[in-house]
Amino acid sequence: MSSMLSAVARPRLSRPSWLSPKVFRTEVLAGLVVALALIPEAISFSILAGVDPRVGLFASFTMAVVISICGGRPAMISAATGAIALVVAPLAKEHGLDYLVAAVILGGLIQVLLAALGVARLMRFIPRSVMVGFVNALAILIFAAQVPYLLGVPWLVYPLVALALVIMVGLPRLTRAVPAPLVAIVVLTVLTVAAAVTVPTVGDQGELPNSLPTLGLPQIPWTMDTLALIAPYAVGIALVGLMESLMTAKLVDDITDTHSNKTRESWGQGVANIVTGFFGGMGGCAMIGQTMINVKASGARTRLSTFLSGVFLLILVVALGDVVATIPMAALVAVMIIVAVSTFDWHSVAPATLKRMPLGETLVMVTTVATTLATHNLAIGVVAGVLTAMVIFARRVAHLVEVTSVLDPDGGSRIYSVHGELFFASSNDLVYQFDYAGDPDKVIIDMSRAHVWDASSVAALDAITTKYAARGKTVEIVELNKPSAAIHGSLAGTLGAGH
Repeated sequence: MSSMLSAVARPRLSRPSWLSPKVFRTEVLAGLVVALALIPEAISFSILAGVDPRVGLFASFTMAVVISICGGRPAMISAATGAIALVVAPLAKEHGLDYLVAAVILGGLIQVLLAALGVARLMRFIPRSVMVGFVNALAILIFAAQVPYLLGVPWLVYPLVALALVIMVGLPRLTRAVPAPLVAIVVLTVLTVAAAVTVPTVGDQGELPNSLPTLGLPQIPWTMDTLALIAPYAVGIALVGLMESLMTAKLVDDITDTHSNKTRESWGQGVANIVTGFFGGMGGCAMIGQTMINVKASGARTRLSTFLSGVFLLILVVALGDVVATIPMAALVAVMIIVAVSTFDWHSVAPATLKRMPLGETLVMVTTVATTLATHNLAIGVVAGVLTAMVIFARRVAHLVEVTSVLDPDGGSRIYSVHGELFFASSNDLVYQFDYAGDPDKVIIDMSRAHVWDASSVAALDAITTKYAARGKTVEIVELNKPSAAIHGSLAGTLGAGH
């Protein structure tokens, strides 16, 4: 009996979803497609950062594998990225790879610290219009990145791209057993090799490594001067990486209708960058393009696809480098074009949507897109969008404060009622809405329908009290809610409102 009770009391361990044969097949094939798409991207980002292609490829391997274990958003892909490449390029150019690696390790440590301080909670302050702008800008950047592969190339590239697009659009209507991007890549590779046609291939993008990454420390002087040199770059890596990763995680949350642990994702990114640095990689963050291939195009939903994307990447470039080198760039360009088209929020730019949407919301979206396209930096675009939204919100709320008044029946006092949110933008005009000369000797200000947010509002109330006092009249401020009473009680009379 006791054994039966103990058996009932023991909690049953949940079985990982990827152990299901159907899910397992989906995750494995998705990981393979992502790995193939990562190779030219990693090589391109290495060139952008001014380092050997091996640096970007190894970084993509370590980032993907570590984040699959430590990250908070299943199925999201992290690897070497263009945003991080832009941050570290000046350091690599002027001081070499070892200083870049040191900055990546320090950047990872900063990300872990920021995670502990709760940086993920800041995501709640990013408005929907900024998210829409982020997605649209990203889609445009993904498409724009493919244009160089379509200019000045043999004419056969264009029918190959068209064939790949037809496969990826048409195959899902027949079957979803195999990811359409993988089929497109295989078909185009077989065609170009069998026909012996000369078109740009993955091998043309840079030399693939023939050995495994090795663990080691950067060869730099461990001094305060070195710290002062790499610290600004490390901060840039940490902030840009976290912003792009958290935005991408939120996007995947929306696509999959699931919630992810943003704090875990934050410190997971830090751990992944630390490990990547010790293996001589260039660092990275979440890759929205490859994440969309994994989640939308391939239907992956678990950590297994992320883990296998890194493992397959290493196997492909080290053990099967000669085969991978023959993949035509036309296939990968077509995959990314499909990703760009499916990523763009077409509903957001439909005339009917724009007609209904408040002008401020549209302005925030356009600002986010325009800034991102101008700087080629999603993080800067998001910051610009958030700042624009804050200004518009402040202007909107500033006009929502209303003051009404009634004269007491006996004529001995006037009661003013303040409605709305009082903060630095809305409280400036408050002082001009009282009749200091014409009011009776006693004035009551009813704050039951108002909220005091900052010192500017307290200063405005002090100024009103001071103006009445100069005329020998008394003011009583009543019905403050608890938070408003706390800030008013601590600051009233100390801000020099009467000067």
